[in-house]
Amino acid sequence: MADILMTHSYHLPYDRKQVRKMQPYPPLGTLYAASLLRSAGLSVALFDTMLNDPERGFQSAIEEHRPRIVVVYEDNFNFLTKMCLTRMREVAYHILEVSQRAGAVVLVNGSDASDHAVDYLRKGFRCVLLGEGERTLLEAVRCLLKDEGYALPQIPGLAFLDDEDGQLIRTDHRPLMRDLDSLAFPARDLIDANQYRSAWKTAHGYFSLNIVASRGCPYRCNWCAKPIYGDSFAVRSARSVAEEMRCLKYDFGAEHLWFADDIFGLRARWIRELAVEVERLDAAVPFKMQSRVDLMTPDNVRALRRAGCAEVWMGAESGSQKILDAMDKGTRVEQIAKARENLREEGIRACYFLQFGYPGETWHDIQNTVKLVHDTRPDDIGVSVSYPLPGTKFFDRVHAQLGEKTNWSDSEDLAMMFQGAYTNEFYRALHDALHAQVDSWNSPAGWSTKKPDDLSPEELWTRVLGLETTCRNARPTVLPGVGSHPLVHLQKASGMTCGDD
Repeated sequence: MADILMTHSYHLPYDRKQVRKMQPYPPLGTLYAASLLRSAGLSVALFDTMLNDPERGFQSAIEEHRPRIVVVYEDNFNFLTKMCLTRMREVAYHILEVSQRAGAVVLVNGSDASDHAVDYLRKGFRCVLLGEGERTLLEAVRCLLKDEGYALPQIPGLAFLDDEDGQLIRTDHRPLMRDLDSLAFPARDLIDANQYRSAWKTAHGYFSLNIVASRGCPYRCNWCAKPIYGDSFAVRSARSVAEEMRCLKYDFGAEHLWFADDIFGLRARWIRELAVEVERLDAAVPFKMQSRVDLMTPDNVRALRRAGCAEVWMGAESGSQKILDAMDKGTRVEQIAKARENLREEGIRACYFLQFGYPGETWHDIQNTVKLVHDTRPDDIGVSVSYPLPGTKFFDRVHAQLGEKTNWSDSEDLAMMFQGAYTNEFYRALHDALHAQVDSWNSPAGWSTKKPDDLSPEELWTRVLGLETTCRNARPTVLPGVGSHPLVHLQKASGMTCGDD
């Protein structure tokens, strides 16, 4: 029996793309919250939805632990939770129903719940823990376990419905934590590490675990949703991070790490300190992380390599300066190529996040992005379309065009939610062609390893070219101040060719 049963709503088998990738990570945010509750003397159990079927498994967990409180606490360090996928919302509601039948009070924290608090509360959640939720959760749980419901209005960071008139009540804002070193390491003993190890070993031949060194991001790209940490940034000490790396290396047998920070290596001095601490503790484990192209200076990259960095994912987004400026990205196209070269010189894999369909983007801008990829040859790419999420300037600008579908069902959905320059079919074809092109360059055996039913990059680019004229929208969205070029025919110099010239 446990006072509190922690869980989350992301189930990997419900996400087609992630099933193919098979890179499951424990719910780090959930485990941080569990660790804080346990440090306060509370009894905590976990149902880990990542690899365990919530349709059957959660009922068994309720029967086993008989909790008074269930907490659907999303892993806010998992970028998939920030996408507010509808499949996750459905799982959260299922967990709520099972919990209520067992007589448990149910709380929820996460991006989607913070953005749509009224919807979640009307479904039956007792409280929404807004934004960064650990300390709010601890105070709310203490209150509810003592049946002191009258004290909820005094707890900062909550949303709930008034018992008398059903009106939404939002308590005072809770300041974000600054001293991250005061938090205990995530309660990883609550997960089945062997389940994760088996999935990784089977799919990739090594075992990877996740870790975070910081919270938040101070940059203000206007499409980036930040319902948890806003524009703040707080970082742990380099020594604390190195100590956790050493723990994962020797206590859990991790052979690879994923730093799930929104932005890693923001401060050059901190990177150098991390390298020193990692070397001192013999904590080096190959890791991947995500950052910005303008932070990948030669000095930073050398320090990252010393600390164990093997792969960097950068928000390149576009090869068009016009589009980068419209996004408030704060970077230059030429910085992408320079970052790629700096990483190459240190033997670190350079990977790009790319985004198509931003308002004002034309065929000419798309060609520039494809040319950037062709010229710089990243080691891998992630391709998406612009996805409006509440709380962003981008969302506010296109909100009037949104229909009933306002969220993707899973991370492979790639549906345009507003009137882009092209229809969904074109962007999905572009996604497939660009991925196939990069894979053909980076596969050890070239494209000869393709499956019989796979189309070659040449065939996929031919399809893109055909769709370019048939999938144009007559009245695409153009943001104020974002100029547009006329649609142009494909230029061979754009790099949208299939050959490896």
